[in-house]
Amino acid sequence: MSKRHSEQLRIRIAQEAARVLASEGGRDYLAAKRKAATRLGIDPQAGMPTNREVEQELIMHQRLFEGEGHDQLLSNMRYAAMDAMRMLDQFQPRLTGSVLRGTAAGHSDVNLHLFADSAKDVALFLIEHQIPFESGDKRFRFGKETSYFPVIRLMAGEVPFELAIFPLEGIRQAPLSAVDGRPMQRAGLKQLEEMLADYA
Repeated sequence: MSKRHSEQLRIRIAQEAARVLASEGGRDYLAAKRKAATRLGIDPQAGMPTNREVEQELIMHQRLFEGEGHDQLLSNMRYAAMDAMRMLDQFQPRLTGSVLRGTAAGHSDVNLHLFADSAKDVALFLIEHQIPFESGDKRFRFGKETSYFPVIRLMAGEVPFELAIFPLEGIRQAPLSAVDGRPMQRAGLKQLEEMLADYA
């Protein structure tokens, strides 16, 4: 197989994987790539696109096919994030994930990282404010090591939130992104406010 042909197959898989993510609201890039390869009848051994390539195709897909609808969805989710971050200010919230990167879809969560002495501090805060939630945990990768951290899932109106709770010193080191393997982008409240002001 020529290098050019292999590159064309990678692009086709990336484009189809982007369609899968956009239509199904998933976050599992590997599963989306496998589903795309199967749909297209392409042998995965021919070469899979990187997660970053899929994300770039997802951004282009959303701009092309969802246009203003996607812009409005993203704006609504970012404003919901801003309100939540103001409320959770004592936990030094940081916005991360698809809402920050601009690839959020209708099924996406608003992902916030919080920092506290204990996850119980966050739970008690929510209970005091009569906010229903579900608790769990989630795996995050730091370098070659992975660790589980508490997460809280809740709804703010119609917007789903996932709050990951890290120890106080966790604010200095972001976990690695599943998209590109680099430290996750994280934005504080001031950065988010500036981002929203730029689009106002």
